[in-house]
Amino acid sequence: MVPFAGWSLPAHYAPGHLESHLHTRRHCSLFDVSHMLQSRVYGRDRVKFMESLVVGDIAELKPDQGTLTLLTNEKGGIVDDLIVTNTSEEHLYVVSNAGCADKDLAIMKDRVKELQAAGSDVHLEVMDNALLALQGPSMARVLQAGLSNDLGKLSFMNSATMTVFGVPGCRVTRCGYTGEDGVEISVPAARAVELVERLLGDPEVWLAGLAARDSLRLEAGLCLYGNDIDETITPVEASLVWTLGKRRRTAMDFPGAAVIMAQIKEKPKRRRVGLTSEGPPVRAHTAILGPEGRRIGTVTSGCPSPSLRKNIAMGYVEAAYGRAGTALAVEVRKQQHPALVTKMPFVPTHYYMAK
Repeated sequence: MVPFAGWSLPAHYAPGHLESHLHTRRHCSLFDVSHMLQSRVYGRDRVKFMESLVVGDIAELKPDQGTLTLLTNEKGGIVDDLIVTNTSEEHLYVVSNAGCADKDLAIMKDRVKELQAAGSDVHLEVMDNALLALQGPSMARVLQAGLSNDLGKLSFMNSATMTVFGVPGCRVTRCGYTGEDGVEISVPAARAVELVERLLGDPEVWLAGLAARDSLRLEAGLCLYGNDIDETITPVEASLVWTLGKRRRTAMDFPGAAVIMAQIKEKPKRRRVGLTSEGPPVRAHTAILGPEGRRIGTVTSGCPSPSLRKNIAMGYVEAAYGRAGTALAVEVRKQQHPALVTKMPFVPTHYYMAK
């Protein structure tokens, strides 16, 4: 167990990190991610409120459709990455990172007060639900056994409220942080243990900890807030321009829009890339060197890939060195080792799209 953002969280379970990681890729694993901040936004002006904070086109979301979006500051930096769902129950459902919970809440509460003072109809409610992530190729079979709904109709980044293994009022969202087909289940806290025990009744389901979650998301090329993105990094530098809604780009009505749109036009000086390397594993803060040995960037996340059996990493390099296939080097314990700019995801993703 390790401390994180005021929570005590599991890093490893008995089988160990490697076995846990591979089990998720081959079968499915259950992650307790109840430390994530969950909130609801009500009121006629809830979309206006959310779009005053984030870069995404929230207004275009269909009922029960969600999107990954970025909360930005006036300098174009990323304050947090969130998933916002436009529920069919007349509220927005927002999931934020635990490490950003205090600052996110302060920003959201201040904006609610501003809008209310100007006559807008918006209300924020923090939820006390638990959040469980069931991830892996066996997920659909395991979960379907406890549902009356047809999980086959639920596409990636869509959600529905349903009864799960006898626990009513669960919001099941088809998403996750592993690159596999998976769901996140928001469950009333008082019945979370009951639901976990039901899911663990299937021998294919193992509990998995944060170490496996980290290596799985890195193989999938997904950012970790505080490592790969933060308030000093823009969506353009982070290769996350796809999160900017087309209408929002034209309107330039989100925090930091002038900085972000100028970067899109002029190209940023640095960009996030994937790397594979030889020699010892690379970790965050490792120097990335250009062909002539000059430091041209820094690793933000790295690990030995359990699936590929080679070192993978992501980091930021000067834009001129960002093309896939560019030969670089990494410096580990004052020794240089060959590295190659590599397209992400490192491992193919298996997100589910309903037919």
